[in-house]
Amino acid sequence: MSMHAELPDQAWLQFAAHQVWLMDADLRPLFGNPHLLSYLGLDQTELQRLRWPELLLPDERAEFEKRWAAAQSSGEWVMDYRLRAADGSLRWQLAQARALPDGRWLGSHTDINERKNAETRLRESDDLWKLALESNGDGVWDWYVQTGVETYSPRYLQMYGYGEDEIQPSPAEFDARTHPDDVAQMTADREAHFSGAEPLYSNEHRVLCKDGSWKWILSRGMVISRDEEGRPLRMVGTHTDITTRRSNEALIWQQAHFDALTGLPNRSLLRDRLEQAKLRAQRSGLSVAVLFIDLDQFKEVNDMLGHAMGDLLLIQAAGRIRQACEGLPSTVARMGGDEFTVLLEDVSAPAQAEALAQQILQSLSTSFELQGERVFVSASIGLSLYPSDGEQAETLFKHADQALYLAKGAGRNCQRRFTPELQAAALARARLSNDLHDAMAGQQFSLVYQPIIRLSDGRICKAEALLRWQHPTRGMLGPAEFVPLAEASGLIIEIGEWVFEQVAAQAKCWRESIAPHLQLCLNKSPVQFRVADAREIVATGQAGQTGKASATAPDWPARLRELGLPGQALAVEITEGLLLEADSAVTERLSALRMAGMQISLDDFGTGFSSLSYLQSLAIDVLKIDRSFVQDLRPGSKNLALCKAIITMAQALDMQVVAEGVETVEQRELLRAAGCDFVQGYLISRPVSAEEFERMLREDGKT
Repeated sequence: MSMHAELPDQAWLQFAAHQVWLMDADLRPLFGNPHLLSYLGLDQTELQRLRWPELLLPDERAEFEKRWAAAQSSGEWVMDYRLRAADGSLRWQLAQARALPDGRWLGSHTDINERKNAETRLRESDDLWKLALESNGDGVWDWYVQTGVETYSPRYLQMYGYGEDEIQPSPAEFDARTHPDDVAQMTADREAHFSGAEPLYSNEHRVLCKDGSWKWILSRGMVISRDEEGRPLRMVGTHTDITTRRSNEALIWQQAHFDALTGLPNRSLLRDRLEQAKLRAQRSGLSVAVLFIDLDQFKEVNDMLGHAMGDLLLIQAAGRIRQACEGLPSTVARMGGDEFTVLLEDVSAPAQAEALAQQILQSLSTSFELQGERVFVSASIGLSLYPSDGEQAETLFKHADQALYLAKGAGRNCQRRFTPELQAAALARARLSNDLHDAMAGQQFSLVYQPIIRLSDGRICKAEALLRWQHPTRGMLGPAEFVPLAEASGLIIEIGEWVFEQVAAQAKCWRESIAPHLQLCLNKSPVQFRVADAREIVATGQAGQTGKASATAPDWPARLRELGLPGQALAVEITEGLLLEADSAVTERLSALRMAGMQISLDDFGTGFSSLSYLQSLAIDVLKIDRSFVQDLRPGSKNLALCKAIITMAQALDMQVVAEGVETVEQRELLRAAGCDFVQGYLISRPVSAEEFERMLREDGKT
């Protein structure tokens, strides 16, 4: 307000449009204009009998005295307070006063009741949404951008272990506690929102807690007010603790790219490394060597000493191979089983790769000490070179594999480099493939069944059908020995159809006579998903013509309807390799099987190309944890942590979990405690004939 230095004309004050008053230095009113007197319900005499603080509410008098004392040196006094009206109501007033030369004070009141009420409503609204956000466990931040003030809710500070008196209301407090590797992206995301490029601010970063640990958080926010030039004035948001999610994702990523047993890169990561190595080789003009390594006599060690000792052998072998490659531009990977692969870069001549291969052979030829057992194994190595032996990863792998077969055929404990002559070695495998053509007509195939029990009650509710081939000269062969050849030749289509018919008929028989809710599981090869309609191929004899999957209706659901079987009677097991290369037609086939009621089970989860994106986008009902994670299962083990992570992820994606290879009671109980749904393995039963499985079903039904 504008004050006059001279003694004010009280006549003029009478006609002021708002409340005006004169007061002496002792806070005694000398004059009040009609607006003030009317508001207070007092006359001049009554007003002059009071001291000014008596007009105020008791809880505001201390602040008044404090401000009045400060005004004695400045000559100006300002305060917001509530003043009671003649009708008993309270209204907010902006009080302003200035000292006059004679020691008196001239002051005025401006009614600010509406402004104060609006501020209260806004504050209550802020408190309400902050409370709503905190009810979800989030911490709330409120940043006044231009003034550099940022306030934090109690939950926000609790997340990081701080008390309210330990943190200043400044954005610099937690910017300084952001992990250095995350600052650049956080700043970029914040600026993108400030500029309007992004409607919301969202960033994941690590924050340093009071105890020295790092916590992953998801920070989300929005600018809620800007100035006339569009600059942000106020921004509000939340912090959500995502440390557990990040830890689980890290475990899954680790499991998807590294071998759980040896810690080496797996096939998926190896492919990526090879593609990067090829690009570097194109720039340098040098070569990349691919070495396939297979341990000789490993199966014998595994069978004689058990899986635990076999795993220990693999771990030690991996260490020796790594040591042989130390200091070289190389990658050592485990492909599965007893197979390892080495990529060697900057190869100027084949002799460099051959020298490394020889060094690896020598490192593996000395004895291994396995918990007191002295074991000897050797290795066979096949070698191919990029780009001379092939430009695509699969070509290089195939040629290294052919060279490996030649090395094994040469007596093992040796190396061979790919040459065109290796095609002769491929002919040997072709002979076994030829024998496959006679296997169906000769009724050499049979099925065995391995029970799967439900952990909640221990009952047999499923069984996996497993294919066996009684070879005329080689004896009983498991699917690993001939299915790859059947897939390569296309015979897997006819074999797969035979398996389906046998399993469907058996399911119908057992469901009608013994177990109405029994489900049988059978494997379906990726090749079966990628060819034209399987029944048409079998009928026309075009088993060798493979290609992209057609969009024709899947045959298995139709056959189940013919048999009068519900889709739930069968589950189809697929491999991770199918997910990696699934096209739209494969996806349609999977969806059609599910629509018919058949469950889709992902076999040997964790040994190949596991990816969260595949699990989210494709129709998967069941994850089967590979036996390699179960074998070393014990309290506090890394495998237990991985199993728990897989089970937690599966449950979040509404999938069931079957653990394979369960051989001990401890393994079963750990899996039960982790929330696993089903188990199969030698603890329950080895794969048995249909007759023996039927006997087991009947016995199970009596309990």
